[in-house]
Amino acid sequence: MSVLIRPIISEKANDIAEKRNRFTFLVNPKANKSEIKYAVQKAYGVTVVGVRTLISPPSVKSKYTKSGLQVGKTNKVKKAMVDIKDGETIDVFGTI
Repeated sequence: MSVLIRPIISEKANDIAEKRNRFTFLVNPKANKSEIKYAVQKAYGVTVVGVRTLISPPSVKSKYTKSGLQVGKTNKVKKAMVDIKDGETIDVFGTI
C-alpha cells in the first residue's frame, strides 16, 4: 500500500507552504497519521513535527436523461497537511 499518492499543488497550498512551512499531500484513505509521517520522512528526508488529516466525502450528482435518472458519485479523498521543522523544506516541483 503506497501511502503518499501525490502532493497537492494549488495557490492556497503553496501560500500555506511558504508562510507556515506546512505541505499538503493527497494520501491513501486507509492510511493513519503515523504512517503518513513515516512516509513523508522517508520520501523527502525531512523532520515532520505534526500531521493533520481531512476526508472529503464523495459528492453525489444526478441528472435526468432520455433513459431515465442517471446517478453518479466521485471518490472519497483524504488529504494530509504535514508540518515540517523550521529550516527544512520540501521541493515539491522537483518531484513532478
